[in-house]
Amino acid sequence: MKTAVFLTFLFVSSACSYGQNLIGYNDAEIRKFMKQHRKDMHYNTVKNSMFSYLKYTNNSDTQTILFFLTADSVCKGVRMIYENSAKIEKMKELDANYKRIDEAKWVDTHHGKNFLITFKEEEWSCSVFIEPDI
Repeated sequence: MKTAVFLTFLFVSSACSYGQNLIGYNDAEIRKFMKQHRKDMHYNTVKNSMFSYLKYTNNSDTQTILFFLTADSVCKGVRMIYENSAKIEKMKELDANYKRIDEAKWVDTHHGKNFLITFKEEEWSCSVFIEPDI
């Protein structure tokens, strides 16, 4: 029984980690989604004169999600940042959930639209970007 509960939790948390393709959602819808589906993440107030975005981090600061917003507060892109130690796991998740188009790019078809997912490894972290495929 404990194994079944653990596997269910693992599946749900894994599915939710890549369920943040909220492009097209407004800021209130994003906040509602995150509150309901990502209870492990908490909202951080951010003041930035150049970009408008919502920022969420987990309690251990090993994951950050940024939802970039238009002037009308509609999500136009998502960036998820992880510690480099998560690289292999995240690459496997991307391969399992999306169609790979090259070494570090995948396509997500969501609500009849294609979105480009790009993985980038940096010195201290790795990032996953989701943006409309133009």
